[in-house]
Formats: sequence, C-alpha cells, structure tokens
Amino acid sequence: MKTSPRLLLVVILAVCGTLSAPAGAASAASLPGVVLTSATATLPSELSPLATGKRIQYVTTDINGSLIYATALILTPKTNKKNRTVAWAHGSTGLADQCAPSANQNVFWPEARTAVAALLSRGWTVAATDYAGLGTTQSHPYLVGGSEARAVIDSVKAARNLDSALSTQYVIDGHSQGGQAALFASQIAPSYDGALVLKGTASIAPVSNVDAFAPLIPGTPGQGYLVMGLYGLAAVDSTFNPNTVLAAQAKTKTSALTSGCLMEILAAYENLTAEQLLVDGALPDAVVTKLANNDNPAQTAPSAPILIVQGTDDEAVPYFITHDLLLPQLQAYTQPVTFTELAGATHDSSVVLSASTVATWIAARFT
Repeated sequence: MKTSPRLLLVVILAVCGTLSAPAGAASAASLPGVVLTSATATLPSELSPLATGKRIQYVTTDINGSLIYATALILTPKTNKKNRTVAWAHGSTGLADQCAPSANQNVFWPEARTAVAALLSRGWTVAATDYAGLGTTQSHPYLVGGSEARAVIDSVKAARNLDSALSTQYVIDGHSQGGQAALFASQIAPSYDGALVLKGTASIAPVSNVDAFAPLIPGTPGQGYLVMGLYGLAAVDSTFNPNTVLAAQAKTKTSALTSGCLMEILAAYENLTAEQLLVDGALPDAVVTKLANNDNPAQTAPSAPILIVQGTDDEAVPYFITHDLLLPQLQAYTQPVTFTELAGATHDSSVVLSASTVATWIAARFT
C-alpha cells in the first residue's frame, strides 16, 4: 500500500474541494489527520485477540509546516471500548521503508506489543504512528523531535476521523525514540493539536540531552544509533552531510541503512573503533549542536502531566541522562512530573516491567 506524492496531491486537492463547499475554502491546517487510505491489518498474535486493526496513510506535516503523509496502525479494542485514544510512539526500528512497524511485524518489538496490549486491555483505542519517512517515499528524520511529534498528534486526529465516537481526550505513551517523541508532542500540542485535549505523556527511557549523550557513543556497540541520528539530521538540514564526519570504514557500511533495520544497522557498526566510525574519532562541536537543537526535548514547556520511567541498567539510554539531566529540566516547568525508577531494568525490559504502571497512570489522566 503505497501512495505517491502525486497521488497525495490529488487526494489533498480533492479533500480541499470537498470541504470548500459550502463552508468556504479549507485551510492547510484542517488537513493533518485526514485519512488517505485504510486497509485491514493483520496484528501480532499478542494483540489480535484484543483488537481489530487498520493500517492507514494519513496527512501530517514536516517541521516546516509542509503537508506530507505518514502511515500508522489504528487498533480498536474488541471489548470494553472507552472512546479514549492513546498514541503509542515506538522505539527505534531503522531508517528504511521496511522498518515501519505497521507493515513489518519483525520490528513491532516484543516490548512494544506488551505495552500496547496493556493499553488495549483498558479499552483505549491505540494510534501507533510509524513517523514520517518509514513506509513512505520521504527520508525518515530519525530523532528529529518536531517531526515525530507532528506524526504522533496527527495519528490521533486520523483515529478520530475513522471513529467519530472517540473523545477529543488523548494521552501519549512512548519508548526510547518514542519517549522523546512523546515529550516533543507535549511541547507543541497547544499550538498544533487543534480540538484535541492532551491529558498526559508517559515517556519510557527517552532520548534526551544529545549534546551530553552523543559524544559518549563512538567506539561503543550502540554506535549504529549515532549513525542513524546523523542521517536523521540530514533529512531536515540540507547543509549537513553525514559523509563529512563519517570515517572511511564507516562509509563502507552505509548500505545497512537501506537494506536492513535496527539490528542489522547495529551489527554493521558495533565493532568499529571511534576512529573507524568518525573522522578524528569524535563529532565536531557544530554537529553536536545541530543534533541537540533538533533532538533534545525539554527546550520548551510541556503542556500536560508527565510520567518518566527509567531502568537503572539501561544499556542504550544511560540512567544519568534521564535522572540527572532530563528530570531537572522537566521539573523546572509547571507541569507535574512523576519519576519511576526500575532497579535492574534494561532499555527494553523497562517497557515490559512498567506496562501496568503506565496504564494505571494513564487511567488516572482520563478520569
């Protein structure tokens, strides 16, 4: 199921034409969330007893406000439906089209299935975006928070366009890349979500403070994440080319970014030294600044209560990045912040171990 940019333009023009009579011309602001295509989705075995699924293409915007489209799963509970929506923001899957969880169950990670099952069991509809560029013709702006946030919020609008019984109330729940996306969405919600009402944001092991985090990655097994981050930056910043900072040996591995997904990317880069990964073994300060400007949440105020969950043994997002740096940044604003520490939990096990806790916290936001 693929929509070309030309077809997208035709559909948008058709929508504008439909909406323009007799109420007047539709503005571009009315289009995000419009569903372009919808098809029955085959769900993972953990979720199929709990919900029916639709894989959709829907209108969203890029960080400059231009209309683009994204894909998502909309999961509707089979029983006890509460007519509230939770947006699920997934963790890292890769950069290529085949890395969209809505179309590839191999990257609908087991921990994500556990988290989504906990949401569905409470009767909430789940809108699970793929983010811009996964499953579409665009490049994926990996870790660019402003891009992710728009796709998350517009997936909720799309869910309501499919099901008019859904309330305007919604909560966002995300892990890792998705935890970062959730925090960014809370920042832009008042100016972007229109009639929607954000009630809270749950963020599990979120990416943050990239200016402190990124310089620690070269030479470690997780350096494939950094390479993805560089290409994510390049997707929104035409003045930056990853090849200007990647070392010669790292450049020979870039086919993994298009032929594989997260595990293949991590495997391709994990054994390189820092000098084999980056020119002179380190990122230039100017590049670190660009990454921080695009990837760091908490640069502006959140708009709803926040739950932060962090495992102490997280191998991907170090505990201190969340506890020592992000938490005080969020607490400096007026929205209440709840911090849940999971002793011994890893990056992925923190999602499983907190699934019930997160669902209970969300339920309190909907009361």
